[in-house]
Amino acid sequence: MTTPIGPYSPIVEAGEWLICSGQLGLVDGELVDGVAAQTTQALKNAEALLASRGAGLTDVVKTLVFLADMADFDAVNQAYAASFGGHRPARSTVGVAALPKAAAVEIEVWAHRPKD
Repeated sequence: MTTPIGPYSPIVEAGEWLICSGQLGLVDGELVDGVAAQTTQALKNAEALLASRGAGLTDVVKTLVFLADMADFDAVNQAYAASFGGHRPARSTVGVAALPKAAAVEIEVWAHRPKD
């Protein structure tokens, strides 16, 4: 799991919900190269956070993707689809002026984990 780069919780529980703060494509505090690799790594980081609470990517119901360059939309879609397989959560994608650490993509995830 990555260490937050700001004063926030990387994941919080709210009842049956797990909310992961926006994840960057970081490994050991450094961005991986390329938007597709950053997308894949951001989702791996989110997956690790979810696993720490007994959930996984199949529990994700909503994502919010921030892109520093909307020209990367297709590359992000391909990496995103590969990471989620056949699972397709609801998603919004927003173009932004810049992201922390000059990242190309940041991904927030919301997962639903029913209590037993």
